[in-house]
Amino acid sequence: MNLISLQLKTSSSFEKNFRKLEKQINKSPKKSFILASELFLSGYSYDRLQEAVKFTIKVTKSLKNLSLNKTIAITMTTKQDNKYFNTLHIFHKGKIVHTQSKAILFVLDDERKYFTAGNKKDIRIINIDGIKIAALICFELRFIELWKQVKGADIILVPAMWGKLRKEHYESLTKALAITNQCYVMASDSANSNMAKSSAIISPFGDVIKNDTKKVISSHYEAKEIKKMRRYINTGIK
Repeated sequence: MNLISLQLKTSSSFEKNFRKLEKQINKSPKKSFILASELFLSGYSYDRLQEAVKFTIKVTKSLKNLSLNKTIAITMTTKQDNKYFNTLHIFHKGKIVHTQSKAILFVLDDERKYFTAGNKKDIRIINIDGIKIAALICFELRFIELWKQVKGADIILVPAMWGKLRKEHYESLTKALAITNQCYVMASDSANSNMAKSSAIISPFGDVIKNDTKKVISSHYEAKEIKKMRRYINTGIK
């Protein structure tokens, strides 16, 4: 299976952002697992939240169709009970197979003013075609108690809109997560000028594939590499 982490710029045009995403999905080989950066389609457009919700609803059908022979993970703006959420959707075989809303909101901007925190219990391992998948959304990466909830995953997704002032933090934490959990980590950050970029695919051994100048970071998923690493240094992860 191909692992593809996207590193794209988000513009003010939701439609252009979707077309950019659609293009990369269509270019990806069948059976790829594709991760987009946090809120790639809309960004943190606090003054356009209702518009972002409508756009999420609009493109959901298209994303289902695009996932017929691929798996796509992306966070989008959603609304429930008059509250807005930053919600990860995983599309697989034409269906949404998992959702989780960002449970720990960033403290250095207005995210907590406009968005509602999701339930930490939704941060869990799911099974997709025999592969154990989990996700931590951006700021959640900093909380060690959440690392325990994703322990045992084969692939951990980290979609982010991580600022460039803390670039080293994102790179260090994603690599440490892969090494600690002896699994693949897919990190996708925005390519906007004020963002860290640092999108990467990190192996269970801690090898990092990263290039801040590329729109697409890709590698291959090898189940045997996870088994080999967990057998080589047995820390009790199964």
